[in-house]
Parts: sequence; structure tokens; C-alpha cells
Amino acid sequence: MPSGTDGGATTLAWVVDHTAPAAEHPLEYGERPLEPLGPTGLLLDIRACGVCRTDLHLAEGDLAPRIRRCTPGHEIVGRVLATGPEAQGFAPDDRVGAAWLAGTCGTCRYCRAGRENLCPNSRYTGWDVHGGYARHAVVDARYAYHLPEGPPDEELAPLLCAGIIGYRALARAALPPGGRLGIYGFGASAHLTAQLAIGRGATVHVLTRAEEARRLALDLGAASAAGAYDAPPEPLDAAILFAPVGDLVPVALAALDRGGTLSVAGIHLTDIPALNYQQHLFQERALRSVTANTRADGRAYLAEVAQRPPVVHVQRYPLSRADSALADLAADKVTGAAVLVPD
Repeated sequence: MPSGTDGGATTLAWVVDHTAPAAEHPLEYGERPLEPLGPTGLLLDIRACGVCRTDLHLAEGDLAPRIRRCTPGHEIVGRVLATGPEAQGFAPDDRVGAAWLAGTCGTCRYCRAGRENLCPNSRYTGWDVHGGYARHAVVDARYAYHLPEGPPDEELAPLLCAGIIGYRALARAALPPGGRLGIYGFGASAHLTAQLAIGRGATVHVLTRAEEARRLALDLGAASAAGAYDAPPEPLDAAILFAPVGDLVPVALAALDRGGTLSVAGIHLTDIPALNYQQHLFQERALRSVTANTRADGRAYLAEVAQRPPVVHVQRYPLSRADSALADLAADKVTGAAVLVPD
């Protein structure tokens, strides 16, 4: 346990020392000051932290760092070591999850309308506040989730972003009951979202470049799996783009049936080429983005998967090899979800 929670303690953590391609190891490992606990804070002993493509965007400079020497990671599973005086509903040793959304203003028109993911003053774990590539973290109890006992820590971690954002992306895709869903890219979020959709009765077609990912998709119940630029075997009622590749937007739109919707799930996307109105958007095809998630999304998703637990395909890395995990993610060497666990 850290030596104190008054700002004088330290923890072992990775920080973004400079932005560069992941293969050049932009992260640095060592002791970092631990932020004060605060009134609503929870001090967590981190048991697992998922490695998300957003972390890669931060390390490589696609997302400008918002705090100096930021610790990435926003799929945190931990045990409570200490609570702030106003951290209601949590006690020491509770199993807790911390996700991407770390704070909102609570007063703007978006927050008041239940759309806190659009809050202009929103804050994010591993971007605005230090995240989970560490032994300990301080998180806000108001944005934390109670987690069930039972499932392994490393299998819960990917649910906290990959799962939640996939849940929201599926909602944004407006898939009708029993509909035909195309999934472009098949990493951590996609392999969880595919299972969610199949469990609801959808037919899922996966389009992705990695052969191993295509095999995993079929193992998890996808009706078909082909290359990222291939046409699915039937028109799609909805599609979700998980790969951060703008070139796939017209490909996915062209695969939609009349009235279909393409939902783009990533926080970063390369440039989208010119669209042809008749080919890509006419006949009421729709293109939608996905921005973060609300706490209601997180609670609803965790409740649904508690009733129908997904198979979480995990590649484990010791915390001391977080830079290798990011490099493997960048090189498409991760099938399913990469997760950091204590050494």
C-alpha cells in the first residue's frame, strides 16, 4: 500500500514520456507521485488494466496529452484501499471498476438531458487524470462501478471500455431485432460486441484483415468472417466500424441495405475519402459517430453481461511489459484484448 494518501505517496507507473510510434517505446516506467485522495476519491490497488487502442492513440500522438507525463489506462479493476469522506457506497476491499469517463460538470444542458458523454467539460481516465498502467490509482467514486466477485480480474477489465463502448456503438447502429450486423475490425471491443449482438438474436458478419481474428469471430458465433474490404454475403441492416481506418467508411456504407446505419466507434479515425451520395448515403442510409459513454451505459451493459457472460479472449502482459503490449497492439499481434496484470 502507498505510504500515504495526502499527495506525498508514490506508486509504480508508466507515463507517456514523449509521443512516438509504439515500437519506439514512448512510455517510461518508474515511481510517480500519487495524487491526493480527495473527498470523493477511492484509492485502488490495481489488479488488472486493459490495453485500449485509445491508449495507443495517446502514446503515438493522435490524441494530444492533456496532462504532463500522463499514465494511460482506463479499464481498471482494483480493490479499494481507502475512501474519501464523501465516497458513498464503497468500502475497503470492494471490487471496483474505473472506466473512460472520469468526470462531468453535471450542470450543462447535455448532463441535464442524460447525455453526459457530450459534456463540454467531461474528463477522462488516462487522459485528463492518471490511469491504470500502475500499481495504484485514485478514481472518483461517483464514476466507478461495483464489480461482481467471481470472474477473473483480467476478464472483467476489457468490459470497462471495450465492452461499454461496444454497447453504445451497437445502440447507435440502430440494429433491428434479428437484424444483420456487419462488424469492421475485430479487436477487444468488437469481439465483445459481436457476442452481445448474437446473444440478442442478430446475424453477425465480421470483416477484418487478420486471419486469426477471423477464426476467433467464427468460434464466437459469427455467421461469416472475411477480409476488411470484402463484401458481406448479404446486405446489412447495420454496421459498426471499430478499425480506425477512414477508408472503410465508404466500404461499410456501400454494404448497408436501404435504411441501414453505420456507427463509427473509435475516438480517432484516419481521413474519410469522398463519399458518393447515390452509392453511400441515398435510400436513407445513415452515418453516426460514437462519443464516449454515459454511466447509465456502463451500468446497463454490466447488468446485461452478468446475465449472459461473454467469452473474453485475453492476452496477459505483466505490468512491467506495458510498452510491449502497446507495441503488439499497434502491430496487430493482439487477438481479443490485451490486459496488464501485476508482476
